[in-house]
Amino acid sequence: MSKLEVLTPQNSQLIFIDHQPQMAFGVQSIDRQALKNNTVALAKAARVFDIPTTITTVETESFSGHTYPELLDVFPDAPLLERTSMNSWDDQKVRDALANGAEEGRKKIVVSGLWTEVCNTTFALSAMNDTDYEIYMVADASGGTSVEAHKYAMDRMVQAGVIPVTWQQVLLEWQRDWARRETYDATIALAQEHSGAYGMGVDYAYSMVHKAPSRTTHTGQKLDPVPAR
Repeated sequence: MSKLEVLTPQNSQLIFIDHQPQMAFGVQSIDRQALKNNTVALAKAARVFDIPTTITTVETESFSGHTYPELLDVFPDAPLLERTSMNSWDDQKVRDALANGAEEGRKKIVVSGLWTEVCNTTFALSAMNDTDYEIYMVADASGGTSVEAHKYAMDRMVQAGVIPVTWQQVLLEWQRDWARRETYDATIALAQEHSGAYGMGVDYAYSMVHKAPSRTTHTGQKLDPVPAR
């Protein structure tokens, strides 16, 4: 498999690492609400394209707390692979889950996790050292304990061959062609909900240019202007 080959729904799988409150409390490299938005958006993208997804957690009861409810809502039946190790690659359950996908040709591993400089980096380097997996690190759905910690961790991984991406890049790479109607509506809906200015632009184009109805139902009256006297 070549890094020149783009991500597709057939060659990818996804892993979420330690999206838990105590880990998020330490994040200082990105706004934490934006981090959660991006993480949940990536999860929804995986659901749209039926991407095999692994969720792994660390020391849930003793330290880190439970995985974001919004993430679990996307994958309500997914097993949570609990670990003691900071490096997910040190847990056999994680290796086995990824190997199942790799056997189907899914050797491009998309990664979203906390923290970038610890759990993400050690996992990425170890997985690439031991296998022929390619690692795609979702930079805006991961966070470090400082801007510098995140940056230099990303730099270190890129130097080792990790490919940096963003969640929306992954979504649109999976979609690839707007003629793919089976996922078109879900992709657009995801952008409208989670993609900020891009999503607002889609809403504007649909309703103001193409005269489509608003995607929400508002039952209240619209009152005409009344100049004050």
